[in-house]
Amino acid sequence: MTNSDAKSASTGLLFGISAYLIWGFFPIYFRSIDLVPPLQVVAHRIVWAALFLAVLTTFRRGWGDIRAAVTSRGSLLLLLTTALLIATNWLVFIIAVGHGEILQSSLGYFITPFVSVILGMVVLQERLRLLQSVALLLALAGVLLITVQQSGIPWAALTLALTFGSYGLLRKVVGVDALAGLAVETFILFPVALAYLVFVKLKGTGCFLYTGLLNDILLVSAGLLTSIPLLLFAAAARRLRMATIGFLQYITPTMHFLIAVVIYREPFKLSSLVSFGFIWLGLLLYSLDALRGVRQRPSSAYTD
Repeated sequence: MTNSDAKSASTGLLFGISAYLIWGFFPIYFRSIDLVPPLQVVAHRIVWAALFLAVLTTFRRGWGDIRAAVTSRGSLLLLLTTALLIATNWLVFIIAVGHGEILQSSLGYFITPFVSVILGMVVLQERLRLLQSVALLLALAGVLLITVQQSGIPWAALTLALTFGSYGLLRKVVGVDALAGLAVETFILFPVALAYLVFVKLKGTGCFLYTGLLNDILLVSAGLLTSIPLLLFAAAARRLRMATIGFLQYITPTMHFLIAVVIYREPFKLSSLVSFGFIWLGLLLYSLDALRGVRQRPSSAYTD
């Protein structure tokens, strides 16, 4: 690849790390509004995000990109699919956090990279080097050990992994600007979310303006706070290989794991440290291999 490709990949890496760090703190944020039903939280996220993205699109004069996206049947169909995937992902995540199962969400996002890597290999014909393959197998062993230790099939974790892994692939191939793509996704969901909030308001079960000023501020801010990492992620997905995106995703579940165990004291067996150890070792090996690749081709290529 050219120097321009290397610069683009480096920028994508920065965007990706930033997105996953922000997502890493989300259990604390959404745990603080667990009095609000999850579906209402997701609906508020969509409505306020739509308003924020409309303002941002106007400021950046991006309505032409949105018009191009919605007039392309292929792009619109892909963005409709990604909208449904990310909405499902958020709903399952908020339900898990609200029920004190942050470790379950952590497991889900630990599995997600394998979905990304496998999709990258099957759909995009990406190939792994030997050390990267070893890293993948180590991390896979860790995830399998965690899954075995769970009581029953971890449906929430599997849903999180499949929805977000698929979302990452489709956002990579859709070929739409990060802002325009996220705006179209959000605008697609906006009418349904707004109608639902009006419905619960008329029914008398709406929480907005009735559960305290802090909850209201957090619900409104959710639109902005969740839009920023999605913009960063979409920009990163267009610049990086699916394999690299997959392993960057370990940042978020590691933070979720630490928050669950250290802050919220969720039950965790010490034997499970072995499982997480396999995962972290796999991440370390993959990172070292990627760093070696950059140092060997500092001016002519960036393949990770």
